[in-house]
Amino acid sequence: MIFEPTSLPGVFLLQPRVFGDERGFFLESWNAATFREAGFDLDFVQDNHSRSARGILRGLHYQTRHTQGKLVRVTAGAVFDVAVDLRRDSPTLGQWFGAELSAENHRMLWVPPGFAHGFYVLSESADFQYKCTDYYDPKSEITLAWNDPRVGIDWPIPPGESPQLSGKDAEGLAWADAPLLD
Repeated sequence: MIFEPTSLPGVFLLQPRVFGDERGFFLESWNAATFREAGFDLDFVQDNHSRSARGILRGLHYQTRHTQGKLVRVTAGAVFDVAVDLRRDSPTLGQWFGAELSAENHRMLWVPPGFAHGFYVLSESADFQYKCTDYYDPKSEITLAWNDPRVGIDWPIPPGESPQLSGKDAEGLAWADAPLLD
C-alpha cells in the first residue's frame, strides 16, 4: 500500500497493490497491521455503501460531535472526492483537496476527523464505500455548502449543468456560518 500525503496535513491518497490477470484482480483494501506500520492506528466501527447516479453531489458533510475519520473508495464507477479542512487551529483551515477515485484506479482517500467530506459522481453511476472511525450522529451532522465561494472547490461539473442535490445538501451552511472543529 502506498500512502501519499496530500496538500492537507493528515489527508492521504492511498494506492493499494493490485494483483491482476485475465481472470480479474485482487487487492487488499484494509489491513490493520499495514495501516498501523504506516502510522495509522485506526479503529473502524461502521461501514457504509451508497450508490448514486451521474451528476449527483453528496456533501459536504461532517459532525461536530463523534467526528468521523473516513477511509473512502469507489467499487463501481468514478467520483471526484473532496475533503475540506475544518480544524480551527490548522494552517490549512478552509482549504480543500480533491481527487478522482474510481473502480479503475483503485485509489482510496483517508479523510481524518476534522474535515468535511463530499463527492460528485462522474460516471453513469457509482458505488461508494467507506469505513468510519465513529458512529453516524444525525443530531450533530452539519452540511457545508458545496459551492461556498470562500472554500472555492473546483468541482468538475460540465458547463451549463448543475449537480443533483438532496434537500439537506442544497441548504448547506455558508463558510461564515459553519462551526469549526477543535
